[in-house]
Amino acid sequence: MADEKKADDSGEGKASSGKNPLLVILVLVNTIAVGAIGFFQFQNHKKLNALPTVVDVLNQQMANEAGGHAPAGAAGGEHAAPAEEEGILYQLDPFTANLARGEGPSRFIRLTVVLKFNKDAKKEEVDAKKPQISDAIISMLNSKKPEDLLKSEGKAFLKEEIKNSINTFMVDGQVIDIFYVAFQIN
Repeated sequence: MADEKKADDSGEGKASSGKNPLLVILVLVNTIAVGAIGFFQFQNHKKLNALPTVVDVLNQQMANEAGGHAPAGAAGGEHAAPAEEEGILYQLDPFTANLARGEGPSRFIRLTVVLKFNKDAKKEEVDAKKPQISDAIISMLNSKKPEDLLKSEGKAFLKEEIKNSINTFMVDGQVIDIFYVAFQIN
């Protein structure tokens, strides 16, 4: 009786130690799929890192303006576009601000802007006025409702408001244009 029990136990051990071929195939396919996804993610990461960033473009444009070179794509001839007014570009840190309560839940905005000052502006003055500039922009954003900023007219009006507000306390230079680098409402 004890011998029969040993024989039964040894038979069960052999059956449970066998590998299911379907399970092996699924594990192999899963490993290959994860490797392929990783490869494509790596390729996409390399491609995105090769693209110039906003900072690179701004630095190149400022270097071109400082060196007196024509902007990229500008060519002489009768069909050349009129030259833009020269000035300095100044990128501000990103803003996150609460918007005025509109219909629905509270919303906030994430905004990154680049200010273009006329050629009379001095970087030292802009650096010194940076807290006032930030305060003016945040105060304006806090007074806006999300519905107003989702329309293109609202975005253009906000640019004009920011420009006029900053120009009230600038001494040497004036803001001549504002560029939205990032504009997100949540």
